[in-house]
Amino acid sequence: MTAPSSLSTAAVGAPQRLSTRVAFFIAGFVMAAWAPMVPLAKARAGLDDGTLGLLLLGLGGGSILAMPFAGYLTAHRGCRWTITVASVALCLLLPTLALAPNAATLAIALALFGACMGTLDCAMNIQAVLVEKAGEEAVMSGFHGMYSLGGIVGAAGMTGLLSLGLAPLPSTLVVAGLVMLGLFYAGKALLPYGSERDGPLFAVPRGIVLFLGILCFIVFLTEGAVLDWSAVFLVSARQMEAASAGLGYAAFAAAMTLGRLTGDAWVNRLGGVRVVMFGGTCAAAGIAVTLLLPGWPAALVGFALVGAGCSNIVPVLFSAVGRQTRMPQSSAIPAMVSLGYAGILLGPASIGLLAHLASLSWALGSLILLLLFVSASARYLRVN
Repeated sequence: MTAPSSLSTAAVGAPQRLSTRVAFFIAGFVMAAWAPMVPLAKARAGLDDGTLGLLLLGLGGGSILAMPFAGYLTAHRGCRWTITVASVALCLLLPTLALAPNAATLAIALALFGACMGTLDCAMNIQAVLVEKAGEEAVMSGFHGMYSLGGIVGAAGMTGLLSLGLAPLPSTLVVAGLVMLGLFYAGKALLPYGSERDGPLFAVPRGIVLFLGILCFIVFLTEGAVLDWSAVFLVSARQMEAASAGLGYAAFAAAMTLGRLTGDAWVNRLGGVRVVMFGGTCAAAGIAVTLLLPGWPAALVGFALVGAGCSNIVPVLFSAVGRQTRMPQSSAIPAMVSLGYAGILLGPASIGLLAHLASLSWALGSLILLLLFVSASARYLRVN
């Protein structure tokens, strides 16, 4: 297999950028396609809320456990092989999730689904770092924007199929078929190599990688908190109808997607340091608007500001981890992604604990300090 150091950067161009966008879209598309099936899977397996929560935790746990292996596989087998195998496995597992008859089967399927998703997440980000480094302009935000766009299309598409009366199994087969078409269209342009091969299978993040991972943890923690608690806040504190409470996360996700799809221009114009500085401040201001201004319309504006502010921080962090030399990328990127996933897993639980001890407003307000820390830390990033 050709090592990346021996391949000219001239081999990385528009086809490779397109294939990276397709990989990110697939990841968001498949992950979001599972979300509308959660209530159906719960009913089919006869689960209560507590058991379902534990099984969903297994999905995130499977992702985190697989990530170090993903870096190793990408370094030794290449991005193309790892992304393709992980994507095909997701296509096989999604129908399994639609058919799982009991808790045990669903638990195994979710853990494997999470492992494949974590593998895909790491491999596509390693490819994204390599593609961006081969060019002269920032493109990372656009890649992550395709993940967000895929999430919107996947959730809306699966919801539409189920609403039309199509059963879960054929609905998942439609999703799998579209993913396979995407792989067939763009798979040949995926990079046949990965990052350095000299990294260990497991590596504890250190130095700049640990610092970047902590910032990633905070941003993902914020995203997880908005995902799980925005609707609760709108109903309990702003007297919004429960049927419409999903608009809080919708405003957040729409602003994040738009911010990422336009983010490369801002990063190229302002530089990564300013984007992280302004983004953290914007997100903190969004939380403040949500909590301090009365009425649910102001809260929706606040959640949108949080999404816009957070949108380009993580892409800039991935660009930064691709430029550091403290750790091999095959270890550094999985380590940072793992910390980010830990933020998604721990965020909702942490907010819930703080809400129990004080109030939900105080719990969400704690995010302001964390986001301002991200903003203040921007000056230490090696991104310019």
